Amino acid sequence: MKALLVDDEFNVRDVIRALGHWQTYGITTVLEANNGKEAKRLIERESPEIIFTDVKMPEMSGIELIEWLDAISYPGKVILVTVCDDYSFMRKAIQYSSFDYLLKPIEAEALNKVLQAAVNAWENEEEERHNKESGIYEEVKSLRMNRVVTAACNREPFDACQIAACLPQADGYDLALLSFYQMHDSDSYIQLLAKELCDRKWGHAFAFLNDHRLCVVMTVQGKWLAVEEWISHHFNIPIRLVSVPLTSLEELPESFQSAQREMADQNFRSIHRLTNVDDAMRMHDIIAYVEKYYTEELSLERISNKFFLSREHISRKFKQEKGVTLSEYVTQLRIEQAKQWLIQTDEKVYSISIKLGYQDGSFFSKLFKKMVGMTPIEYRNLKKSSKAEKLKIYPFSSLRTRSIHK
Repeated sequence: MKALLVDDEFNVRDVIRALGHWQTYGITTVLEANNGKEAKRLIERESPEIIFTDVKMPEMSGIELIEWLDAISYPGKVILVTVCDDYSFMRKAIQYSSFDYLLKPIEAEALNKVLQAAVNAWENEEEERHNKESGIYEEVKSLRMNRVVTAACNREPFDACQIAACLPQADGYDLALLSFYQMHDSDSYIQLLAKELCDRKWGHAFAFLNDHRLCVVMTVQGKWLAVEEWISHHFNIPIRLVSVPLTSLEELPESFQSAQREMADQNFRSIHRLTNVDDAMRMHDIIAYVEKYYTEELSLERISNKFFLSREHISRKFKQEKGVTLSEYVTQLRIEQAKQWLIQTDEKVYSISIKLGYQDGSFFSKLFKKMVGMTPIEYRNLKKSSKAEKLKIYPFSSLRTRSIHK
């Protein structure tokens, strides 16, 4: 660990050097600089962890030095050394995140007390930085590989060598597509599976970024049944899965598309099946999902895949629950949202229709008129003129209401 003493007076640097218990606190090198400009060059070259700096110096002051250190997010601890306890100086010190300050003349006890505290603070933060950087590195690496695999599955250009670097060497692999029940958080399960596969050198698991319910698993040929058994013992949520051969990583797009077709054709295996007891809860989940994503394309097939129920079952149960079909309910939600935007904003009707999932503005206007009895423009004008009329008749009503509540 290194310390840097910055002061244009040699005797001040000499006193600090003599009084400091450097070795006691793990400081092996004590550097010196005559001013902030010289200190800047030393900091860039030596990266000292602890810096003592005077405030007033020629060429570059201590305040200018800590301002620069703050601008580059320097992790070292800075202790300012000054002759007076000045408020404006203290404000600058706080603004630029200096660790502490010492008053001249320097006393041994005060110096070593702040030195020990600075070293302890730096060591604690360094440990946190190391842990954070390690975690971030692994997280970024995982996200990057998920993107590569997702791109490959979507038939976008990809580098097979990047994927191969994440897998154990083998003559061939199996590809499995896992589908999680919509309302469950799949990330933690995918991470757990990926770690297990890597530890056992069986393969790897990748989150499919286009759809958080899906997981693409690549395993060494002949290991998939063991992996499936492990999943059944360690996952406590319902999963649908299909597996297909993957003779080479270059054929990943074709194998993935094949697995998707198998899933769509209901040729999947299930782990932890959902029973009829869960039916009411699943319908609750479906309605909540529709009310959240009603501006997106919502088909019975899409919802069937997400909630592990047949399209016919969803259609029948949804109408029993809400009194209208899924399509009718989505339309109702969209029209109600359109009404709010028409009243509360000045957005163009076409823009509102796009936000609601309608690409054809005239179709949206016709649908709106069918549901509401007037066009979107007529509805907006009516509501705004009505609001203006109320304000005209009762200009102080809101003020009186506030007064009453007071």
